[in-house]
Parts: sequence; C-alpha cells; structure tokens
Amino acid sequence: MRIATVNANGLRAALRKGGGDWLGAIPADIIALQEVRAPDALVREALEPAWTVVHDESDVAGRAGAALLVRGEARDPVVRLPGLPQVPSHTGRWAEATVATPVGDVRAVSVYVHSGQAGTPKMEDKYAFLEAMTARMRELLAAHERVVVAGDINIAHAPRDLKNWKGNLKTAGFLAEERAYLDAWLAQGWVDVHRTLAGEVDGPYTWWSQRGKAFDNDVGWRLDYQFASPQLAAMASDARVERAASWDARWSDHAPLVVRYSALTS
Repeated sequence: MRIATVNANGLRAALRKGGGDWLGAIPADIIALQEVRAPDALVREALEPAWTVVHDESDVAGRAGAALLVRGEARDPVVRLPGLPQVPSHTGRWAEATVATPVGDVRAVSVYVHSGQAGTPKMEDKYAFLEAMTARMRELLAAHERVVVAGDINIAHAPRDLKNWKGNLKTAGFLAEERAYLDAWLAQGWVDVHRTLAGEVDGPYTWWSQRGKAFDNDVGWRLDYQFASPQLAAMASDARVERAASWDARWSDHAPLVVRYSALTS
C-alpha cells in the first residue's frame, strides 16, 4: 500500500506541466493533494473516475484547497477542520475519509496548514488552525487503529529539516512556537514516518524556493509529512521524495513524498 502527498501549487498548472503524467503512473492507493486552487467541478472533471475525490474547496477563489484521491470508496468523508470557525482563511485545508486498502481500513487526512507570517494576523490564523488540528489528531488517534495525517504542514521541525536554519529562526515555518506543535503530536503518539525511515540526516527536503538556485543547490525545507498512528507506522517500509531531475522538469515547487506500507506478518 502506498500513500503519496504533494502540494500541487495549483492543480490546473500542475496537470499542464507534467503532474497529470505523475498521477497516471504512480501506483498509490491514497494521494493527499494540497493547494489545489480550483473549483470543485473542475477538480472532479480532471480526476474522476480514475480516483474517488474528497475535496475541501476554499471559500476564497484560487486559494488553498485540499483533496484526498483514493482508489475505490471513500467512506465517512469530512471536509473542513472540525472545531474551527469556518472563516474563509480556514477553508480548503482539510479532507478526511476512511479508505479500504491492502493493509486494512485506513483513516486518511490531507491537510494544508497556513504558511503564516510572523507578527501579523496570518500567524494568529495559523496558530488557531494548529490548535484545532492538534485536538482533531488526538480524536483520530483514539478512534482509529490505522490513521495517517499527510500534507503540507508548512513547518520545518528541526534544524536538519531546512538548509539555512540559523537564518530562519524568526521566520514563519521555523518559529519555536510552531515547532512545538509537532513535538506535541509526537508526544500524543504520532510517528513522523519520513524522518523515522530516513534517519538523522539533513532533509530530505520537499520544498525549494522558486528564486535563485535554491533547487539546484538543494537549499530546501522539509515541509511535507506523513504522521501515522503507531500501528500504521510499524508497517512503513520505505519513504522517498520524488525530486525532479532538474529545475525545469518540476511541475510544482514541492516534490511528492511517497511512503510504502506493508501488512505485518506474524
């Protein structure tokens, strides 16, 4: 069973640039997409019937958007993060459903956390979302044996998760207050599957600025995660970042994170 997550940086543009070929070729059971930035009707026209789509369209046209793409049925779907006032800035960020997979039922979430901006109301929006997300993750862990929260968290957890960490200590995405939320999720029992499998190495990064030579020089951030319940994380056997071969071959400023999970044997 494979689960992939990627920020598409606009579905329509991604499909034109090669994202459609990637979607058609990847042997994934679940794909979490973020920054879909397209109307629901267009998303379904582009992706169904090859995929069953659970889509949280943003109330702000051309912004945000989170989707789950699954093979087969998506049961008990939830869109919009529970526990938050549904003001426009919080919409288009949470898609959740139960999926039958080769390793059993999996409760899956695609999440797109605000990028934030230090010292502005955008940062308060981000913290409000993270508070509600932390509460929902606690509920999910209590209710489901196999559950994964995948997506663009817009936080690098530790210095090894971004190249220039010393220069970003006061930058949104690496503030101590933000990183504390990831600590709290791990304390709840969630497992950062990518880090667990990669080990204590720099990166592997999943996002690179479009400016300068960031991609060519691998000056990136690890912003895309799969947080899994202990039962599901124990099945994780391989994680890879599908980094494009060159800057001009990219179809998004993020690279897909793909994790393979295998049924446990006695």
